[in-house]
Amino acid sequence: MVPCFRHQRIDAIDPAGRVTMTDLIACPNCKTEIKLTEQLAAPLIAATRRQYEQRLADKDGEIAKREQSVRDQQAALEKEKGVIAQTVAERISAERATIAAEEAKKAKMLAATDLEQKGKELADLKQVLQQRDEKLAEAQRAQVELIKKQRELDDAKREMDLTIEKRVSESLGSVRDKARQAAEEGYKLRVAEKEEQISSMQRQIEELKRKAEQGSQQLQGEVLELELETTLRSKFPRDAIEPVPKGEFGGDLLHRVIGPQNQPCGTILWESKRTKNWSDGWLSKLRDDQRAAKAEMALIVSNALPKDIKSFDLIDGVWVTEMRCALPLAMALRQTLIELHGARLASHGQQSKMEQMYQYLSGPRFRHRIEAIVERFTEMQDDLNRERRATTKMWARREEQIRGAIESTAGMFGDLQGIAGRSIQEIEGLDLLMLDGPREAAE
Repeated sequence: MVPCFRHQRIDAIDPAGRVTMTDLIACPNCKTEIKLTEQLAAPLIAATRRQYEQRLADKDGEIAKREQSVRDQQAALEKEKGVIAQTVAERISAERATIAAEEAKKAKMLAATDLEQKGKELADLKQVLQQRDEKLAEAQRAQVELIKKQRELDDAKREMDLTIEKRVSESLGSVRDKARQAAEEGYKLRVAEKEEQISSMQRQIEELKRKAEQGSQQLQGEVLELELETTLRSKFPRDAIEPVPKGEFGGDLLHRVIGPQNQPCGTILWESKRTKNWSDGWLSKLRDDQRAAKAEMALIVSNALPKDIKSFDLIDGVWVTEMRCALPLAMALRQTLIELHGARLASHGQQSKMEQMYQYLSGPRFRHRIEAIVERFTEMQDDLNRERRATTKMWARREEQIRGAIESTAGMFGDLQGIAGRSIQEIEGLDLLMLDGPREAAE
């Protein structure tokens, strides 16, 4: 059977705007439209309604059966639950009664045991108390005896003290005399021993002073010799400055003068003295040493000069000078040796020039020229010393200012470290400056 197609058609529109629709059924064969009326659709609608009502009735019956089954099951569960609750209650009651009976039995047994234990303890305490009472009575009796004996001992002691006091009083006079005599003799012996020790220590002190002075003078002489050698080496690097070996001829230094063309021009024998007093014996000894060393000139550098000499002079063929004039005099003598060597080379045996040169060297003109040269060098040395002192003073002042700034900075940094703790890291350069400061101050 070919189904019909149903559709709707608009029949009319009323003035209110309502649309009137008409249901139509199209025949699948002839395509004829048939109007669907209530008479035509009523059987179909009734059949469909009955079908759905039957289905609903079946569903309602099934639901009712299920609800009844659920109610029956709930009733059975409630019944079983009541039975279980009653059984549990009965069992709990029985267990409770059993436990109560057992606990009561245990309590009775414990009470009996405690009573028995307490009875034993009470008996023991009574026995201990009785023993203590007996010991206390015995101790009291012993204390009474002790007090009695102590009183007897005190009486005997007082009698003994009285006897001893009498005997001491009788022999005290003689003992005092003997003790005074023994003390006086011992005191005299101790005084004599102390005086002997003091005199011995004074002799030792004087001996040590003498040895120290000898060692100090020797050390000072060596220091002056080294200073002189260093000064000559630095001023005359071309010359040969040689210390005189120990055990050979006297003198301290051999100054071999080297000319501009590296030719030996002569030798100066130096002797350094650092003493408080001048000795004329040094001159003859140095002349002997000069002859032994085959030196053209001999020179003594000493802190102590002869009475009539203020700075330097020629005495018996030996030049004598103080330390501050040593370098200018050395320059003059060195130049003289160089010129004398040149004169020797120029003369080639002309004795007259040699005699003139000797007269010139030993005459007053040469000495005056040397004195003028030395005076100029002395003035220059004094100016240099003044400049050195001023510069040293200025350096010291600046060093003190720098040290103060460094110490203030270090103090501030230390305060910050004390406040902030380890959160402020160390400044390595500041530590090095603080370490260098005390080291330089110590130097």
